[in-house]
Amino acid sequence: MAIVYGTFQRESPACLPMLGADPAQSIARRDGAAISRGQFLAHVNAVAALLPRAPAAVNLCEDRYAFTVAFCAIMLRGQINLLPSSRAPQAIDEVMASHPGSYALGDQAIVPAPPGYRLLPALASHPAADVSEFPPVPQIPASQVVAIGYTSGSTGSPTAHAKTWGNLHVGTTGNLAMLAATLGDRFTVIATVPAQHMYGIEMSVLLPLLGRIEVHAGRPLLPGDIAVALAEVSAPRVLVTTPVHLRALVESGIELPPLTGLVSATAPLPVALASLAERRFGAPLLEVFGSTETCVFASRRPTVEERWTLYDGVQLHPHPDGTEVTAPQLDTPVQLADIVSLSDAGRRFVLRGRQADMLEIAGKRASLGDLTRRLLAIPGVDDAVVFQLEDGDAIGVRRIAALAVAPGLDEQLILDALRRAVDPLFLPRPLRLVDALPRNDAGKLPREALLRLLAQHR
Repeated sequence: MAIVYGTFQRESPACLPMLGADPAQSIARRDGAAISRGQFLAHVNAVAALLPRAPAAVNLCEDRYAFTVAFCAIMLRGQINLLPSSRAPQAIDEVMASHPGSYALGDQAIVPAPPGYRLLPALASHPAADVSEFPPVPQIPASQVVAIGYTSGSTGSPTAHAKTWGNLHVGTTGNLAMLAATLGDRFTVIATVPAQHMYGIEMSVLLPLLGRIEVHAGRPLLPGDIAVALAEVSAPRVLVTTPVHLRALVESGIELPPLTGLVSATAPLPVALASLAERRFGAPLLEVFGSTETCVFASRRPTVEERWTLYDGVQLHPHPDGTEVTAPQLDTPVQLADIVSLSDAGRRFVLRGRQADMLEIAGKRASLGDLTRRLLAIPGVDDAVVFQLEDGDAIGVRRIAALAVAPGLDEQLILDALRRAVDPLFLPRPLRLVDALPRNDAGKLPREALLRLLAQHR
């Protein structure tokens, strides 16, 4: 029997459905079986009935279907999904400390477990619900805060950003329209990005909830695992991934089942890598642009055009130190550090970098993003990042440092190659070779982790 939680079942202009599309459409593919929307609602109601009274919960479920069930159950109880920037115990503890009375919910045993940790009950599979008996879809107040996402900390400490159900609903409408224009409106998503990341929520949780889209419950990372996951679902297939995972997939040489498309985000995507991926897998690759603060608001196909196209209703207002974003999914304008140049009556833009990435030394200018791109272009460099240190030298200039993964090369060879591409003033010193960069689950590089790794290789 469906559980009714007060006003959450009320239908009014102030409420939006928790689930959309055809009741007969499956929402997920898990352990080789399709999960109907009726069965999904039964799971959500069952889990919601077991949750304690609390203001919020840290959603740590790793299985993507389990995460989606927990996300909706928490929302149905009027609670907030807390989404730390990582699964590190310290990050979880800090988020819970900032939300007194919260608990943690996951689908696997965790040692050590966060305070008040609860294990999600097994989500047993049973026959798809008859459409005629499809339970009522809960109506969630548009103004209800259903999630708080945390930035990655790539430019400092993680910061919290609240999302209402209305914010997420409207943002998903934009994503569905963008994807439908190139990939169609019915496909199965296989994602390498974690569900806890805002990009992961938008592309692998909200799309199945509100569109005619199915999602694979797993989170494959290695090329072989991605191939297996793709083979477990029927065409059309769309791979949602990151530049780091995409590079590994392309370089692996592994054969994949036919793809309808690929989607990338979380870090700049080199055009050369996008071209290789499209040729290798015979499918268009779309790059989306957004942030934890804004959610996705623009897209492009980098092999076709450098410019980004804004979603309907989005406006950018460039300033010397960044760009103000107004969008249907935002209650108030958001200021980003990205510097853009507008064209086509403000409908498109070219990304020029971030104010925090801009460098000026002896009257000359460069950007950390461009320096990183040039470092990555050196043959034999598998991964790299250039960043600026906090402390200045004797004359107050803040030094530039770099970390690179380049088996078979030495630091001097890399610097010599980089010297041919950049002004000597912007050569990173120190440049250190490491076994791997400290990327988080979404492929981002927290600044504190970079500084720790650099200190270990002095």
